[in-house]
Amino acid sequence: MPRKEYMPPEPKCWIYDAGDGWKIYAGKTDEDNDIISTSFAKANEYWFHINGMPGSHVFLRGPEDESKPSKELIKMAAAVAAWHSKARNGGKCSVDVTQAKCVSKPKGVPAGTVQLSSCNTIRVKPALPHIDAEQK
Repeated sequence: MPRKEYMPPEPKCWIYDAGDGWKIYAGKTDEDNDIISTSFAKANEYWFHINGMPGSHVFLRGPEDESKPSKELIKMAAAVAAWHSKARNGGKCSVDVTQAKCVSKPKGVPAGTVQLSSCNTIRVKPALPHIDAEQK
């Protein structure tokens, strides 16, 4: 009898159309953030989180033939991460950016808690793309 392949649950998230086939996903709950960070985002996709504050885990997914996002897309996704955080009403803030393969969840930590093996930090103003979000 063939084995069934394990399919992790899909997270509930906001999905923003960033244009040209790119989508920005932002988790709605701590549990959704866990799913996004540990099984839904692909290893080479870019992952974002506000630095040092609570907020959604965000990742950027491109079209199949596109692997490297532009600097503008990186800034747009970072701005979404800032928007979906406690820093929403502030000015420019720091957002951690890394690839999903650098995100892991230590055993025994609360939902939504992850550690990064490496990351860069950029400063952006919290914002959403000018395109309406799709609810998932």
